[in-house]
Amino acid sequence: MKNKLFILGLILSLVVAAACTSGGHGTASQEKVARRTDATRPASATETPAHEPPASGHDGHDHGAPGEIPAFEMSLAALKNLPPTLAPEKFAGKQRLGYLAAKEIPKTIAQLPCYCHCDKGFGHKSLHSCFVDDHAAHCAICIDEALMALQLEKTEKLGPEQIRERIIAQYGSK
Repeated sequence: MKNKLFILGLILSLVVAAACTSGGHGTASQEKVARRTDATRPASATETPAHEPPASGHDGHDHGAPGEIPAFEMSLAALKNLPPTLAPEKFAGKQRLGYLAAKEIPKTIAQLPCYCHCDKGFGHKSLHSCFVDDHAAHCAICIDEALMALQLEKTEKLGPEQIRERIIAQYGSK
C-alpha cells in the first residue's frame, strides 16, 4: 500500500510539474494545476508539510465564483504570529523571487487574497499561507501576486489595503 501511495505521489508530482511549466499565464481555468503532494519527501524541521489534495480528488483550486474574494488576514493577532515562509534559497528563478518577496513583506502578503483560491481547496488563510510550504513554487498566480505586492509596496509606497485593491482589480475579474 505504501509503494502504491509513493508511486501515486510521484506521478502526481510529474503531472503538476508538466502543467506548471506548460501553463504560462493563462486564465484561472487554464491555471487549474494540481498541487504536488510531499508524500515522497519527509518534511524537515524548518518547513510545514504541503497540503494534500482533498479525498474527493479535487485539485485544491476551487477558482471561486466570479467576483468572489478569497480569504486574507485582517486580525492583528494573526499578523503578529505568522509562521515563517520557506527559505528562498530552496528555489530558483521567479519562484525564488516570489519567496524573497514573501519573506521581505510577510505582513503585507498575509493581508492579500490568493486568486488560485487555495483558501477553499487547502484552507489557506491568505497569500502568505502559499509561501509557508511549497505551494507557491508550483503556482504562477501566487508568485505573480507576491511580486506585484512587493513592487507596489516598495516603488509606489502603497499600503496593504491599497495593494489588496490592486490585486483584486488585477485578478478578481479573471
